[in-house]
Amino acid sequence: MLPHVFSSGEIKTKPTQHSVMKLREIGLAPDFIFCRTSQSINKSIREKLALFCNVKPSHVIENKDVSSIYEVPLLFEKQNVTKMILNRLQLKNKPSVDKLKKFVNIYKNPNHNVKIAMCGKYTELHDAYKSILESFVHAGVENNTNVEVAWINTEKIHTDKDAQKAFKDIDGILIPGGFGSRGAEGKILTSKFARENKIPFLGICLGLQCAVIDFARHVCDLKNANSTEFNSKCKHPVIEIMESQKAIKIKGGTMRLGSYKCDIEPKTKVAKTYKKKTIHERHRHRWEVNNKYVKQMRSKGLIFSGMNKDLGVVETIELDNHPWFVGCQFHPELKSRLDKAHPLFYGFVNASLKKSKK
Repeated sequence: MLPHVFSSGEIKTKPTQHSVMKLREIGLAPDFIFCRTSQSINKSIREKLALFCNVKPSHVIENKDVSSIYEVPLLFEKQNVTKMILNRLQLKNKPSVDKLKKFVNIYKNPNHNVKIAMCGKYTELHDAYKSILESFVHAGVENNTNVEVAWINTEKIHTDKDAQKAFKDIDGILIPGGFGSRGAEGKILTSKFARENKIPFLGICLGLQCAVIDFARHVCDLKNANSTEFNSKCKHPVIEIMESQKAIKIKGGTMRLGSYKCDIEPKTKVAKTYKKKTIHERHRHRWEVNNKYVKQMRSKGLIFSGMNKDLGVVETIELDNHPWFVGCQFHPELKSRLDKAHPLFYGFVNASLKKSKK
C-alpha cells in the first residue's frame, strides 16, 4: 500500500519499505512489488522503491484503483507484467487478454439494461451475495446487458399488495439460498407474485424450496404446506429434512456438500439451457423436496426437470406456461466464470431482458 497524504499531495513509500524489510529479515526477497495506490506512480517513486527494496525499477508495478476488478489484469498488461513474470520463471507461453478486453468493453458499455430483484434477509450486506452478483456480471456481459440489482428485504413482504409494490418495474426476481424461517413467508409470497405475473424467476436452494411451498399452497390447495425447517409440526411438509440428516444431533459441517449428479428431463427449459442430459453441480443444504408430494404437484403442472436418481431427490423444478420460472436445489453461482456464464444465470438474465423489451 502506498498511502497518499492529501494535505501535502505526497505518496508515502515508507510503509512499503518497512514491509519489504520485514520480509527480507525472514529470508524472503521479492522479485516484484505491486503497489496499491489511488494515484499514479511517477518515475522518482519507482526508482526510490527499487533502490530501497532491491528490485528493478520496471518491477515496481502500479496497481491503481480502477472501477472494476476485471480491469486489473489489463492494467498489469500495460506494464508488461505477464512478459516479465514469464521471463523470470523461464516460461514461453503468453496468455492472451483479448477476451478480457472484449469482456470489459461490454461490461462498461452494454447495449441493454435489466432490473432484477434480489430477495433475501441479508440485503444490507451485499457481500453476502457476492457470488451471485458476479454471476450477474458474467451473464450480463454474455447478453450485452447491465444487470441492475434491486435489494428487496422479504421480511417486509406480508401481503400480495406488499409484493406488488416491491416488484414494480422489476424485470426478474431471484430468491437466493439461506437458512432459517426469518423472511420465509415473504419469499413464498415473492414466488407467488413471480409465478402469477409471469415475471422471470430463479430460485436457488431455499429459493426452490419457497417456490415449492408456494405451488403446494396456492395451486395444489395444501393450505398448511410448509418446510419442517420453518415449522416442524406443519400438516403438509412438502420440504423435509433429508433422511440422512434426521439422526444428526450436532449439525456442524454435516450438510449435503459438494458436487452431485443431476439427470435432466429432455425438452425442458433446463435441458435447453444446459444442452446436456447430465450435469454436476455443487450443493450446500439439509432440506429436500418431500417425494410424497411430487406426484400431486406434478399432476397440477409443476415440472420436476432435474433429478438425482442415485439419491432419489429433486434437483430442479420449472413451469411450462411461464417465460422463465426455474428453481434449483444446488448453487449455480459457484460455477459461473468470466469466460463462461453459468447456463441458468444466462437463461434467467436473457428472459429478464426479453421482458424488459415488452
